[in-house]
Amino acid sequence: MRFNSMIVAASLLALAACQNGTQEAAPASTPVVTAQGETAPVATEDDAADDPAIWRNAADPAASLVIGTDKKAGIHVYNLKGERLGFTPSPRLNNVDLRDHVTINGQPSVLVAASDRADEANAKVALFRLDTGAARLDPLGSFPVGAGEAYGMCLWTRASDGALFGFLVLKDGRIDQFAIDASGAQPQVAVVRSLKLGTQAEGCVADDRTGILYVAEEDVGLWRFEADPSGSAEPVSIAKVDGKALVADVEGVALAPQGADGGYLLVSSQGDNAYAVYRLPGGEYVNRFRIGDGTVDGVSETDGIELMLGDFGPGFTEGLFVAQDGDNAPETQNFKLVDWAHIRTALGL
Repeated sequence: MRFNSMIVAASLLALAACQNGTQEAAPASTPVVTAQGETAPVATEDDAADDPAIWRNAADPAASLVIGTDKKAGIHVYNLKGERLGFTPSPRLNNVDLRDHVTINGQPSVLVAASDRADEANAKVALFRLDTGAARLDPLGSFPVGAGEAYGMCLWTRASDGALFGFLVLKDGRIDQFAIDASGAQPQVAVVRSLKLGTQAEGCVADDRTGILYVAEEDVGLWRFEADPSGSAEPVSIAKVDGKALVADVEGVALAPQGADGGYLLVSSQGDNAYAVYRLPGGEYVNRFRIGDGTVDGVSETDGIELMLGDFGPGFTEGLFVAQDGDNAPETQNFKLVDWAHIRTALGL
């Protein structure tokens, strides 16, 4: 069992409060859940694993797949036992997202997109077709988006017409929105507009139901934009880094959609190894949780997260939450798999 740094941090904070004679009440205890599984570690050392995506097999939920980036080597495909089934080399892929039922070269397919940082001066998006039977990613190419270093990335499907868009979050806080058409022999990628936050941002997720894009500005907080290219480009603040609910860096963002516009928004509070939860559609703060030691070790310093509700077979009957583990010592980094029902119960949702 590895040494748990968040216990030390909590103890130091408590000691400082006593020494300073603060009158503030101690923060409420943060619920702790445990992971039900973990993926094989990535092959490269130091800060390598970054962001996951989930493909749910509707016909056989237990045969669903998790895709995870190793930003120093390539992109992995895992099963729900955490076994590595496939690997596609690519030197600097960072964030990843996917959409099912996308027409690729005339065939309904699963499209996977990842931010490509291989050229730090010129951002690109790498596209793949997921061969779900072979658990293999077939490269479709890497496409230029704009000047700057690619960092975060997420996809959005417009409900009104099924048009597919991506958002590439540049390291300086610019967000380039691009349209994707993969229906022909060669995918077409075209930038349709740019959005802007003031400082470094990365994590993002777009709600296909409501047309809202959520972006995490690492040292500042959580923002939302209208996802449609014809919508407002002005960011609206949802939550600020306050050292309580959100502790910088603010990293991965994921959705637990319910109904037409309800559910929850989950955000990685990397600075204190926790995950903040906000209620949709308004964005009211609900609670936060951590992933502690259990059958597998706990999670800390999380970059990317992903969540998908639904039946994923034994152990994940209500949904699957996947979190990058920034400290998987003595092994290299990996991804932890958590039953959504455990999180929901711990938070009383």
